[in-house]
Amino acid sequence: MVETVFACDEAIRIIEQYEMPDQPRVEVKPRAATGHGCTEAPRGILYHRYQVDDQGVILDAKIVAPTSQNQKTIESDLWKFVPQHMDLPDDKLQWQCEQAIRNYDPCISCATHFLTLHIDRE
Repeated sequence: MVETVFACDEAIRIIEQYEMPDQPRVEVKPRAATGHGCTEAPRGILYHRYQVDDQGVILDAKIVAPTSQNQKTIESDLWKFVPQHMDLPDDKLQWQCEQAIRNYDPCISCATHFLTLHIDRE
């Protein structure tokens, strides 16, 4: 709660001290270049790289999202989890698998066609 109060006070301070800049943006002359970055995201590390031409047109982009970095471990954990819980009803097992996946990526269930579980108990 203390952090929330601080954040609100800080937001009010920034708003009250805001001064309109002379220009809303800085003019940039495009040039051919490659840029890259690494950003911490709630799900892990986001790597990205962009190549642009002299007009500023993106020629190539590579984005490595945290989900793709976690995919192998998510799958491995599910391979270990499911056999130990085959006694659960299908809907309960699916729900628990979804929970396990959300432990790695809480956004995945909203961002993709999430999980369709087909169980062959024979």
